Amino acid sequence: MSALTLDVNGAKHPVDAAPEESLLSVLRERLSLTGTKYGCGEGQCGACTVLLDGRPVRSCRTKASEAAGRKIVTIEGLASGDTLHPVQAAFLDVEAFQCGFCTPGMIVSAAALLSAKRAPSAEDIASALGGNVCRCGTYPRIVTAVTQAARAMRKG
Repeated sequence: MSALTLDVNGAKHPVDAAPEESLLSVLRERLSLTGTKYGCGEGQCGACTVLLDGRPVRSCRTKASEAAGRKIVTIEGLASGDTLHPVQAAFLDVEAFQCGFCTPGMIVSAAALLSAKRAPSAEDIASALGGNVCRCGTYPRIVTAVTQAARAMRKG
């Protein structure tokens, strides 16, 4: 075990982690941030997506030690107090989810896209979210939600 300090959602957290332990494991089991989901464990489904220095990464394939000293944002860290991030609000508004298992990863990936591109096309959205799998198949509503969030962010 080695002592690490993780900067998660704006707060510093000292943790002991084995050298090979995944960031996902530390987030869920040590920090009780269970919004980030374990899906395939191979980085293919996107359920475990978090932002690392503003870029979406698969936390199941990222070692906690690789994240030390970097800014980590989980689904729990996107909202500002009681105000949801525009992507979170849009997902609720257009009911862009069914079971909700993929939703945290989709929202985190979409938030990263919108921080880089203010007016993405449907193709841009599909490309940015291409590594996130929705087993329920709500892709049309997901694209609608991201488009709506982009409009809201441009206005606000």
